[in-house]
Amino acid sequence: MDGLSRPMLLAFNKPYDVLSQFTPDHPGQRTLAEFGFGRGVYGIGRLDRDSEGLLLLSDDPAWTDRLLHPRHAHRRLYHVQVEGVPTDEHVARLAEGVVVRGERTRPATARILEAAPPWPPRTPPIRVRRNVPDSWISLELTEGRNRQVRRMTAAVGLPTLRLLRVQIGSLDLVRLGLSPGAWRRLDRAEERLVLD
Repeated sequence: MDGLSRPMLLAFNKPYDVLSQFTPDHPGQRTLAEFGFGRGVYGIGRLDRDSEGLLLLSDDPAWTDRLLHPRHAHRRLYHVQVEGVPTDEHVARLAEGVVVRGERTRPATARILEAAPPWPPRTPPIRVRRNVPDSWISLELTEGRNRQVRRMTAAVGLPTLRLLRVQIGSLDLVRLGLSPGAWRRLDRAEERLVLD
């Protein structure tokens, strides 16, 4: 099979306030349709409208199964700006799993980021409360429930202010060099990174 006929896997840096679908739920909503992906591709999983970062799209359903089916426990890394100052106890609770909607989440990898990661400012900016500090944590999950990261941080008392998915498998948004709203097709080596 030549390079043009093999299934496509695209990486997209989804901006804030864009739905991870091609059809709006309500008039005036921004969707994937405005980014020129072409026909026959669809998002693999979702990032909520108020989340940003790495979203994969493909024209091949096998990618969806490989990346989303729970039996594969595929890794996804998030940088999360939270309201408050996380402690070792917060991190331990996130790592062991918390109860979200009556079910415990799978164990995760959580750590405090000592400095804010170098992501470009969000438009519009996050809300800032003068008397409440904010911090960044890194959270790696192997499952993808609806609004899971936000619900996990809220469950430990650290409401999410900003959420970016920065890595899927070993495919890293920084190395891809995609600015918000940009996308490109992955080469074979990058596809292998997705599956790491």
